[in-house]
Parts: sequence; structure tokens; C-alpha cells
Amino acid sequence: MKYECPVCGYVYDEREQGRAWDELPDDWECPICGASKSVFKPVGSPEQPISGQPVPRQSAPAAHGAAQPSGGDVKLTPGELSAICSNLARGCEKQYKDEERALFAELAAHYASLVPPQGGGLEALTEAVRRNADEQFAYTKSIAAENGDRGALRALVWGEKVNTVLKSLIERCTRDGEEFLKGANIWVCSICGFIYIGDTPPEICPVCKVPSFRFEKGGEPS
Repeated sequence: MKYECPVCGYVYDEREQGRAWDELPDDWECPICGASKSVFKPVGSPEQPISGQPVPRQSAPAAHGAAQPSGGDVKLTPGELSAICSNLARGCEKQYKDEERALFAELAAHYASLVPPQGGGLEALTEAVRRNADEQFAYTKSIAAENGDRGALRALVWGEKVNTVLKSLIERCTRDGEEFLKGANIWVCSICGFIYIGDTPPEICPVCKVPSFRFEKGGEPS
């Protein structure tokens, strides 16, 4: 049988590898993107892979920590506003609009400073990743599909894949503790948010396919 990584598309072929899938240890990881064994799916399984296909319109899930006023409007949290402004800054950077990029970056930093301290540690992060996978992505994709926004659908596909990588990293942290981060470099793709643990970033981002110079190390440009 063959098993496929939903993040980067790597396929583990039992015949080519000479080892059955079930014989691999539980801590085995995708050799391309580091996704955990638990997220792999058999090739040809009925379960749909992550995709940008339109989905039926769904009711909006309650945003964690956000007030839901009447009348259909949604009040965004400082964290959500910071993320939006940060993404707009990235978009301006790609279009060489330096003044606009600086303004949006300043707004992103301002809203980020208003985010209250988050408690709960790993348990809270696990719940956030689960909520993204089970609720947030499905709803947001339905809105993007309804409006024919192909760019948003592509970005959401990237987001789902990055969310899967976060799930894998949480599993690894739960299993090994923080030891696996000791002395390790953490690289983050500045385009899609893919996280890679290793000495150097991958030559090509497994999610959005940008080159390695787009990765940032420890929150600072590499």
C-alpha cells in the first residue's frame, strides 16, 4: 500500500521502501515536511484530502474570546486584527508598496500589543488547532467559495496544511517534551507560516513552494 502526507504530498510506498507502514515507529515523521505519521492517509482512501474545493455555506463558529454582536456583524479580537494587518503588510511588500507596508506593519504591532496574555499552555494550543481543523477552515472556505475568491481558497489550503504541521509538532512536544527544541533552529515561512525544525530551512517550502530565503529564523529574517 501507499500512504500520502496531506501537507507536502510525499508518498510512502511500502513496496519501494521494503517495510510495511505498520512496522514504522509511532514517532516516524515525513522526511520532507516533518508531519507526523498519524496524519498520513492511505492513497485512494475515501476520506478527502485537504483541498480548495468549494464547500456548502456553514454557520459561523463562535470565535474564541470574541464577542458576537447581534445583526450579523462579528467583532474581531485584537489578535485577529493584528493577523489581518500583518497579512496586508505582506501583500503590500509583494507589490513593492513600502509606505503602505510600513503602515499595516505598524497597525499589526499595535493590535498585537493589545492581545491579553494567553494561558492554558499546550492544552489550549491543542484545542485551538482542533477548532481550526474542525470548524474555522470549513466555514471560511464556504465564504470564499461563495464569493468566488480563488486566492482566498488557495491561502486557506495553505493554512490547513500549516495547521496539520502544528498538530504534528504538538504531538511531538507531548511525546518528547521540549527536549526536541534544545539547540534546534526554528524556521517559519514568511508566506504561508509553515514551521520547520532543523539546522537550515528547506530549499523549497513544502506548502507554498517559495524558496528558502523566504524563511525567517526565530522570528527574525534568516
